Parts: sequence; structure tokens; C-alpha cells
Amino acid sequence: MTEPWSWRHIRVFEAVARLGSFTKAAAHLEMTQPAVSKVVKQLENAWQLALFDPADRRHLTPAGHMLLQHARSIQAQVLAAQQACDGLVEALASTHGTKGPSGLLHVAVVSPAHYFVPAILHAFQTLCPHAMLRLSLAKRSDILEGLQNRQFEIAITGYPPSDAELEAHQFARHPHVLVASPGHPLARQIGLQWADLQRAEVIWRERGSSTRLFLEQLLQAKQVQVHQNLEMGSNEAVKQAVMCGMGISFMSAHACQTEIKAGLLAVLPLEDMPKQIDWCVIHRRGIEPTGIVQAFKDFVLNKGSAYCECHMRPDALPVS
Repeated sequence: MTEPWSWRHIRVFEAVARLGSFTKAAAHLEMTQPAVSKVVKQLENAWQLALFDPADRRHLTPAGHMLLQHARSIQAQVLAAQQACDGLVEALASTHGTKGPSGLLHVAVVSPAHYFVPAILHAFQTLCPHAMLRLSLAKRSDILEGLQNRQFEIAITGYPPSDAELEAHQFARHPHVLVASPGHPLARQIGLQWADLQRAEVIWRERGSSTRLFLEQLLQAKQVQVHQNLEMGSNEAVKQAVMCGMGISFMSAHACQTEIKAGLLAVLPLEDMPKQIDWCVIHRRGIEPTGIVQAFKDFVLNKGSAYCECHMRPDALPVS
């Protein structure tokens, strides 16, 4: 080994290996793709070994597989050390009378949750003023994987699959609605039925989104086939596309309540709508959170529902 390397090198390498893509790793780590490539190249130069197959950079070489095993072991040790330090800080704070547990709290949330989770964090910080807060926004599939890989310790999203090694605690429910621009033909139609949505132009969230998965299941149950030509990676992009008349979409009311109240979006008054979906606080199964993470979990379960209500006109959401 000829050059120094750091924890950052290991973290970037592990992300590329796990996600199978330099581009995905860059987005996941909030870095540029060239920066990720540079870090991996530095690591390869340090070890004087190729870690990824030159013919297909998605695949590891034997040396890469060996390093990945050690990288994950290092990650587990770093997390254990971090938890031990958090416990020590908490103990010292208690000895000196500091208010509430302290340490780093890294919360991962799906897109609709970022409309209310900052308010939860603000309220929590008044109880634990010495906590350091970090909020990550990610797709549900990435959050579930991140929890299992110890990238996150706690998250707010919907229920995980039953086979995931994750524990979920429901603390609130949130309505999902089908929305269109006020001038869209479906928004003006009287006595709207699910059959009227046949072949409608629908604006979808990206694959891996919990909102998309729920809509796919809903349309299948209603035996409705729609166009799937439009896909967007954020709620803000979806709202803009709906408002300019590109199609209809299925959204959490948290994401679009402001536009609905302003008359920029119309809720389609369909039978059995809105659909209520659970909000859950999630962590790895069999590992009870400690310190600041446990304090946040308890706070969300006891107080979280008050912060995620949708404040809309009584007639804005049809009653199911």
C-alpha cells in the first residue's frame, strides 16, 4: 500500500459495491459521479489492486469482494464505537445535569414525510437541545436497505415487507388522493367512477417509491389500466406536471395540501378515496434503539401524530 486511505474511501467503495453503480452511489452519498470515481481510484492506487472489473464496473474483482467483507466489518465496528461514544456522552451529560440525551440522530424519511418531520425534529430538539440532527430523504426501498445495512438507525415511512428484518411501530395515518388540474376533464366530470380512468394519462413516481407501489396495487384491484409513459422522481415535479395538465397523479395529501387549498389542484372524488396509509417509525429487528435514537422513537410514538395532520378544508377530501 503506497498512499493513505480513510474511512471516507471505505464508505464510498461500500456504497458503489452495494448499489452496483457509481452514479447511484454518487446520488446516495450526495456526491458527484466523478468525485466517487476519484475516491475509488485512490483506493485502488493505495492497494495497487483493481477492485472493480475493468470490463464491467458494476462487478467486483476477487480483491474487491475481499475488501467488501472487511469494509462491512469496519462499518459495523464504527457504528458500535459511535453508539458507545453516544452512551458515554449521554452518561456525562446526565452527570453534569444536561437536559435530555445527546449525540447524533440520523433520521431517514420518504418524500411525503419531509413536509412534517422537520416540525417533529424541532419539537424534539426542545427536549434534547444537545442532540445533533441529520435528516435524509430517500426512496422507501433505499431506506429499508439502509436500515438493514446500518446506514440509518431509524426511519419514518410506511410498513416494511413482512420478510424484512425490520420492526415497525405505527404512529399515524395519512390520506392519499388522486389529483388533477382543475381544468382536466376528469376533474369536471360529474359522478366520476373508477372505470372513467381507463387509459388515463397518469404521472408516476419512480420505481421503488411506496406511492407508486400503492397506486399499482390500487389500480390492479379496481381493474383499471392506465398509460405509464410519464415518470418523475419527486413530488414537486409531479405537482408541476399535474398542474400544467400533463395528466393525473396519486399523491400523499401532505405533499399537495397547499396546492389543493389554493385551488391549483383538484381532488378526484372517487369511491373508496382517500386511501389512508400508515406512518411508521422503523428500526432493525432484534436491536432495541438506545440513547438519542430511543428517545426519538418514544417521542414520535407519543407525540408524532399531532405533527402530521393534513390541514385542509373539510370538503377538500372526499370521505371514504
